[in-house]
Amino acid sequence: MALDETTEELATAAAGGDHRALGALLKRIEPDVLRHCERLLPYRQDAEEACQDTLLAVARNIGRFEGRSRFSTWLHIVTANCARTTYRTLKRRAAEQTSEELPEHRPDPRRVSVIAGSRLDLLDAMESLELEKPELAAALVLRDIVQLDYAEVAEQLGIPLGTAKSRIHQARKYIQSALGDAYLGK
Repeated sequence: MALDETTEELATAAAGGDHRALGALLKRIEPDVLRHCERLLPYRQDAEEACQDTLLAVARNIGRFEGRSRFSTWLHIVTANCARTTYRTLKRRAAEQTSEELPEHRPDPRRVSVIAGSRLDLLDAMESLELEKPELAAALVLRDIVQLDYAEVAEQLGIPLGTAKSRIHQARKYIQSALGDAYLGK
């Protein structure tokens, strides 16, 4: 999400309590948030749900945005977290349902595209990493999803540059292993 300076200004004003700026900000970021959610979640309906959750989270938490980093960075983190939460909720609901109760909008998993299946596997791997080693997941999200450079990741996490690089490397190895296991049927 490459947001322009006007968006950054709206975010700063909204964080200061300007309700008009918040409304304008939410309207402005919605298309970008939806596109980002669609890249993370395989079904548009799920992406729309995650988008709405993200916009609600931004509205509720904009006062916590302190401007130490760019708003776009903060928004990426909020969006990724909401998309992962939506995915976990959907996964939990699916596990609770019997095969006769599966929602009709869900296609047969054997017929899901390779891309959608890969995203699901990646979300599973990210969820597992976050549960086991949240510090690695945070570094990986900032580097590979938010696309910050290594120095910015270190700054955001308040850790030395070498530690940030190490965490990202370890997280990538974990994800690679998890994805390898998924495709080998382990």
